[in-house]
Amino acid sequence: MAWLSLKLPATEAEAEALADALLEAGALSVSIEDRDAGTAAELPQFGEPGLADPHAWKHNWVEALLDDSCDVPSLLARLGLPAHMDYRLERVEEQDWVRATQAQFDPIAIGDRLWIVPSWHAAPDPDAVNIQLDPGLAFGTGSHPTTRLCLRWLAENIRGGETVLDYGCGSGILAIAAARLGAGRVWGVDIDPQAVSAARDNARRNLVAPDFYLPDVAPNCGADILVANILTNPLKALMPLLAFQIRSGGRLVLSGILDSQADEVMDVYAEYFSMRMWAAEEGWICLEGVRS
Repeated sequence: MAWLSLKLPATEAEAEALADALLEAGALSVSIEDRDAGTAAELPQFGEPGLADPHAWKHNWVEALLDDSCDVPSLLARLGLPAHMDYRLERVEEQDWVRATQAQFDPIAIGDRLWIVPSWHAAPDPDAVNIQLDPGLAFGTGSHPTTRLCLRWLAENIRGGETVLDYGCGSGILAIAAARLGAGRVWGVDIDPQAVSAARDNARRNLVAPDFYLPDVAPNCGADILVANILTNPLKALMPLLAFQIRSGGRLVLSGILDSQADEVMDVYAEYFSMRMWAAEEGWICLEGVRS
């Protein structure tokens, strides 16, 4: 059996109504994606810090999974859409989705000290620090450049015994890596309860015990190292809070920042930190700062 994947462009005002109309017209599933994702125009997700009000993205793809026999021009006509609109259509063949998903995730080397290893793979280097992590509900598998940059920083800078805070912890990968690399007390914070739950499960699987919290119940402790892999707008909005969480002389690691956004983030954090660009990968930046 095969299906059709139809992606339609939509504005902020159009996206929800178009998604509902596609479902009413017989779509098997519908999702809404940021059409500006990965560019300087990318917007924070729903409910992220720094948003005055949760809202949709300004430019969207509304993606519908359709039966293979669907007459797409007729569907567009029923929805009142022009037949010549800029849509994308792909045929989706039936396959073993579990194996197909697993095939996308191989072990990832972070320098010569650290590996991120999915559970269906053997560790390539048994003598390295191997973190077992599978893709799940929370962001952070080591496959994205921003996560790799933060992992590299931790692998090169953790000496042992540091207190480390992972703010916006997602899957918990950075907190787990810090603990496995020898940090002392480690804790993580995320606004998503599913991320906190996933992080706790991943930590147990890796035989480490960082603490994970929602923001309202997180402790206020002066960290030696704070790492935050989020996005530029939330990072700017969170600056006073993050500065309060780091002791004088402590170190700050920020990622989730595009190359074109680095200067504006450094300018915001310059009030409390001596900032510099630490590394870049695929257009993404990792910034490092020292608390004054």
